Amino acid sequence: MSALAYLSSARYGKDAVRVFRVVREGSTHTVVEYNVKVLLEGNIDISYTKADNSVIVATDSIKNITYYLAKVSPHILVPERFAVHLGTHIVSKYAHIHKAFVDIEQLRWSRIVVGKDGKAQPHPHSFFRDGEEKRTVKVQIDGTAGKDKIQAHVSAGINDLLVLKSTGSSFTSFIRDEYTLLKEVDDRIFSTSVDLNYTFAPINISPPRDEKKLDIVIPALDQAKSGSVWDSTVLDRARTITLEVFAEDESASVQATLYKMAEKIIAENADIQTVSYALPNKHYIPVDMSYMGLDNITPAKAEVFQPVAAPSGFITATVSRK
Repeated sequence: MSALAYLSSARYGKDAVRVFRVVREGSTHTVVEYNVKVLLEGNIDISYTKADNSVIVATDSIKNITYYLAKVSPHILVPERFAVHLGTHIVSKYAHIHKAFVDIEQLRWSRIVVGKDGKAQPHPHSFFRDGEEKRTVKVQIDGTAGKDKIQAHVSAGINDLLVLKSTGSSFTSFIRDEYTLLKEVDDRIFSTSVDLNYTFAPINISPPRDEKKLDIVIPALDQAKSGSVWDSTVLDRARTITLEVFAEDESASVQATLYKMAEKIIAENADIQTVSYALPNKHYIPVDMSYMGLDNITPAKAEVFQPVAAPSGFITATVSRK
């Protein structure tokens, strides 16, 4: 073995585990669809350095554990809760596994609204794909300090939330020098695909005491503290804040609007520690029709635009609780 190299880190697992679950309550069904990734760390060095597979929990087993928990977990409908349950089960079950990293991407399914008895009502078991926006959850379950001192680090958010407003946005007073061609505008289209991620303060997890290491303690939904990691309404609030601030802010820049979104999410959710946004600019350029005698350039008269995919501005920032 080379004296010049050593294994400084190692992590492995299963990616792209696709899970669809139907929860049946009489004639009313609820559905969730997840893409799940589970990676593990621990005393697994010899599988790399000595070709010794005795320390490997097979990635196929990780997939099967995910499906088993999707069937039996009472937390399946809330991805943050399910991810904590899944990661805690694995770290508790295998003595040599000290960390589990569980990422969940939830696809949108919404109930179809139908007319019944003269009223529009959500159908009890029919759904439609409600856009390409995805809910995201990242959980690190850390049992490094011991199986009785498990900590969960949870972050969550949204990807691919496409938004646009046709006015209420400007961009002026930026640096002008020999490289500057961009004109100042006091009225422009503002469009972006929102990626939002917020992190919670670490939480302590009571280890499961049952033989199968399945019974973890998570507060009931109606007993969860508002704004905590267990509060299933945090995502809805963060999404509503994002949309409302985007719509109502007289935006001086993407940067300024981003900060207003983030600080409001922190103000309204007590356990959120950081909020990060990534906002790529979706550019819409007015088509110059002056050669046809039409003014489509003056902001008040610009009505026909060419969507431009690239290059695009890209604005990102993290706002933290003091």
